[in-house]
Amino acid sequence: MSKVNELKEKGNKALNEDHFDEAIAAYTEAIALDGNNHVLYSNRSAAYAKAGKFELALADAEKTIELNPTWPKGYSRKGSAHAGLNNFPEAFEAYSEGLKHDPQNAMLLQGRQEIQTALINYMTRNMSTPMDIDPPKPKEEQKPKEPPKPAEPKLEDMSEEERKKYLAKKEKDTGNGYYKKKDFENALKYYHKALEIDPTDITFYNNIAAVYFEQKNYDECIKQCEKGIEVGRENRADFKLIAKALSRIGNSYRKLEDYKQAKIYYEKAMSEHRTPEIKTLLSEVEAKIKEVERRAYIDPAKAEEEKELGNELFKKGDYSNAIKHYTEAISRNPDDPKLYSNRAACYTKLAAFDLGLKDCEMCIKLDSKFIKGYIRKGKILQGMQQATKASAAYQKALEIDPSNAEAVEGYRSCSMAFHNNPQEVWKNAMADPEVQQILKDPAMRLILDQMQNEPNAVKEHLKNPAIADKIMKLLESGIIQIH
Repeated sequence: MSKVNELKEKGNKALNEDHFDEAIAAYTEAIALDGNNHVLYSNRSAAYAKAGKFELALADAEKTIELNPTWPKGYSRKGSAHAGLNNFPEAFEAYSEGLKHDPQNAMLLQGRQEIQTALINYMTRNMSTPMDIDPPKPKEEQKPKEPPKPAEPKLEDMSEEERKKYLAKKEKDTGNGYYKKKDFENALKYYHKALEIDPTDITFYNNIAAVYFEQKNYDECIKQCEKGIEVGRENRADFKLIAKALSRIGNSYRKLEDYKQAKIYYEKAMSEHRTPEIKTLLSEVEAKIKEVERRAYIDPAKAEEEKELGNELFKKGDYSNAIKHYTEAISRNPDDPKLYSNRAACYTKLAAFDLGLKDCEMCIKLDSKFIKGYIRKGKILQGMQQATKASAAYQKALEIDPSNAEAVEGYRSCSMAFHNNPQEVWKNAMADPEVQQILKDPAMRLILDQMQNEPNAVKEHLKNPAIADKIMKLLESGIIQIH
């Protein structure tokens, strides 16, 4: 897993545990490594919003949209940030803009509905006095009156069922207060009291399960969710509450690193109520399962056996079957560059140059000093009639071992191609969009003219990294030469 993904996972974990500052720090570090990753800005926007830092949440949401204008979640983040700032018209506009890209998106539809309600309430509260009535002038000594508190309902006026629901809710609300303070023992006490009063409400089981999850007692969390689902189905609970319990079971199994069970429960939750959050969790746990299975399959000893079988078939000229054994060897030991190099040799023999080139790039990525990877890359590029790029690959090999005969011969043959057919070199180079862009740049054309008239000027220009990269690209393409 790359450093960026590690930091993203760290941030996601902290965010799930309400450690907002830790999550923000992790996402910020990841963004420093990959500033064009729209998902990182989206996640940090969520963390800022949960921390109440809505201005920063809005800035990250707008950056998310800038990087990926068609991604619905960016607009959801923007709407949420505007809502936190009480910018209800802007929030409504953000949700509406997102729905243009995904008209059925549940988060955007729900967000816009909530904003519509909030906007109506806001306008109602702030509606001005009609113009034909003079508003009374408040006396300076008068203090604004506190709005009257709603009267407590009288228990004697309630039916037995209403009384039960009312008293259970009061216990639950008290428990919620303790839960927010992370006083989980007292939260549990009041949730259990609510359950004693009304054992038919799935919400109380869900709340108890949430406490156990926070306490990392995942087995008990699962038991409570299962009881809640059973009670919920018996009493025709809202499918969203059933989905919430199923998702929490999935989260518990994920914490227990039982990813297959987590996948089962996320899929069950999706069947009850599809949300982007559960879909994301399902995708992440599926990736975990694949990674676990990949790692479990690794066996360097069996990889060596498969490689030897591949080598024997290669010597016999049976390249197709040799590829099968090299592929199995790679599955058994994916970090061995020699295996990719051997398979690249088979692809080269079969003229499958694009596949061979990918294998060469992989073995070089695994070991930048693996000289065979550069030589095979050079040969493939020669086969693809890309002599300039082949020459650059041989140059890399010679930097590692200047006396390597294959690299010397490869570089020499490429140089002869340049010398014998400069028009072909120019034609190949100009087919490269990057070369075209460099030559169209007026500043680079001035620099190239100066280098032609003043050869020593190249040393000064190479001190500028951006210009040096462009000059090296032109050198590799054969467009220019420095003697």
